[in-house]
Amino acid sequence: MLIIPVLDLKQGAVVRAQRGDRDNYRPIVTPLASSADPVAVAAGLRSLNPFPTFYVADLDAIAGEAPNRTAISALATMQPPPELWIDAGIKDDNTLTETLKDPLVHAVIGSESQPDLSVLQQFRGRPRQILSLDFFADGFRGPASLLDSPDLWPERVVVMTLAKVGSGAGPDLERLGEVKEKAGDRAVFAAGGVRNEADLRALFELGIAGALVATSLHDGTITPEQLAMLGA
Repeated sequence: MLIIPVLDLKQGAVVRAQRGDRDNYRPIVTPLASSADPVAVAAGLRSLNPFPTFYVADLDAIAGEAPNRTAISALATMQPPPELWIDAGIKDDNTLTETLKDPLVHAVIGSESQPDLSVLQQFRGRPRQILSLDFFADGFRGPASLLDSPDLWPERVVVMTLAKVGSGAGPDLERLGEVKEKAGDRAVFAAGGVRNEADLRALFELGIAGALVATSLHDGTITPEQLAMLGA
C-alpha cells in the first residue's frame, strides 16, 4: 500500500489541517521539524520513511489567491526528488497544462474547483492526472454528474473526505467502497481520518491502493516500523 504524506500549504508554511475548516488552519507544530517550512517538514517526514511521493495542497491557490510557487519549487529540489501530487485549484485547461510542464508533478483535479466537466473531458486519458472527489461536511462539492461519470475519471482517484481530515475519526470506508465499485480497475486512494495501522489494514482489505496521511505521522501513531511492514 502506498502511503503518501500530505503537506497543506498556506502563505508559504505547512499548516495543520482540521476538518476542512481552512480559515482556521495554523502553522504546524511537529516533533519532526523545527519549523513549518515545507522542506523542513518534508525532510522530517522522510526521517520516518523514504517517502517517494508527497501530496501538496496549495490552499491559497485553491482559494483563488496567489499560489505557493516558491515553496513547491523548493520541495522539488529535495534529494532524491519527490514525485509531487499538486492540488492547486486547477479548473481550466491552461492551468492544467502549465502544472504538467514539470515531469515530477502530477496534477490533482479537485472536484470542488470544477465548474463543469470540461477539463476532465478535454484531458481524458492524458497521463499524470489525478482526480480528487471532494466531500465536505455538507456533502459532495463539484459537478453532481461527475460522481456518475467514471468514464471521465483518470487512472487514479482520491476520495477526499475533508470533514474527517485531522479528526481522528477513521476513514470513510462506506464511501470508499462505493467509489471503488464505480472505479473499476482504477487506483483509489483514501484521504481523511486515517488514525493508525489498523485503519491502513482495513483500507488494504477493501482494495484501496493507498492513503494520504498527515496527523498520524506527525504524532507517531503510525511508526516507521509499521510503514516498513506495510511496504509504504
